[in-house]
Amino acid sequence: MRKEDRSLLIQYMGDTPKLRIIDFFLDNIGSDYSKKEIIEFIGISKTTFYKVWDELMQFEILTPTRKYGKAQLYTLNKDNAIIQKFKNLDDELARQIMEKSIKKKEPIVVTK
Repeated sequence: MRKEDRSLLIQYMGDTPKLRIIDFFLDNIGSDYSKKEIIEFIGISKTTFYKVWDELMQFEILTPTRKYGKAQLYTLNKDNAIIQKFKNLDDELARQIMEKSIKKKEPIVVTK
């Protein structure tokens, strides 16, 4: 993934599989996805995905929503305190970038 293609949250916190999953769902709040879709969208291997999946579920970062055929779909647990803090951090990073751009009178470029 090119630096300019990374989200502000990943640029700030680092590019890790867990953070990619969280960031993906922060960008798609309210939507639900299968494990296969998540893997494809964020571009990590199945092995890497399954290494971090149990931790995300243990901390209730994601929650199962419904079944679509044989696939279980998941969504972000918006009530989770950890997710609320990530959302606040993401919002603050965006605010700071916007303020810097306004001060420099540069066009705002948001990559997500």
